[in-house]
Amino acid sequence: TPLSQYLRKNQTKEEAKQIIISLIPKEDTVAWGGSATMNELGIIDYVKNENFKVIDRDLAKTPEERQEMMRQSLLSDTFLSGANAITEDGEIINVDGNGNRVAALTFGPKSVVIACGINKIVRSVQDAETRARTIAAPINAQRFDITTPCIATGRCCDCKSPQSICCVISRIRLCKPKGRIKV
Repeated sequence: TPLSQYLRKNQTKEEAKQIIISLIPKEDTVAWGGSATMNELGIIDYVKNENFKVIDRDLAKTPEERQEMMRQSLLSDTFLSGANAITEDGEIINVDGNGNRVAALTFGPKSVVIACGINKIVRSVQDAETRARTIAAPINAQRFDITTPCIATGRCCDCKSPQSICCVISRIRLCKPKGRIKV
């Protein structure tokens, strides 16, 4: 289904926030995958402050506990995420360092809610992969304060550095079961 049928011009951040909140049942266990968009919209703070049961990997005291929380996120009721890019015909492209976010997007949680600004909508899968690797990945590497060649050069080097955040690239073409993923 073309993405354009879902877009509304001049939708505000507050309207987007209210739509996302309406998609999260109060009884759900909620987890998320490090989404700057969800943070900017205030969704993460909302689920933390409104007494949802949350799986917050940032509260882990050790790397092992963080890893276990990321695994538990795969069994959450609702998983919140952003997208690195979405094609005009609705394919969702993401790059991931650990694979936990793309794993949750593709299988596990009962419901996935993706927040995506219009700036992430591109024409083709090739454009989506280019955007994910040359725009989103360097920004995220900077945000996570890790050292990758793309930070130094300002462009994707197709690296295999130990701190690479482009270890897994996912392309979601269709949603099964139908309605599980909401953008």
